[in-house]
Amino acid sequence: MTALLFSVAEVKETSVLPMLTVDMENKENGSLDVKNSVENGRPPDPADWAVIDVVNYFRTAGFEEQANAFQEQEIDGKSLLLMTRNDVLTGLSLKLGPALKIYEYHVKPLQTQHLKNNSL
Repeated sequence: MTALLFSVAEVKETSVLPMLTVDMENKENGSLDVKNSVENGRPPDPADWAVIDVVNYFRTAGFEEQANAFQEQEIDGKSLLLMTRNDVLTGLSLKLGPALKIYEYHVKPLQTQHLKNNSL
């Protein structure tokens, strides 16, 4: 059974696809660092995320309770990238504090990075 266990270093060395991960060290403003890694199973481009990828992204970012709203509303990566501030603040029926953090520190940066990566 121990032969099936892999260390994170071994997984990083054998994986070819870069993936997004969240550095769980919170900044003062409540945001989290997002960087390329191979530590999760999400595609690197949020536009390719399934609903479960979006849900897992927010769970990993520390929004366990709020992540369920994305699942209930069937928000996949393409939908996430189309969301406005108002959609997050009112359309998901979230408490205002977490909703503001989700939009400002996660949705908006993901949208910005997606646009930078896909512009000519």
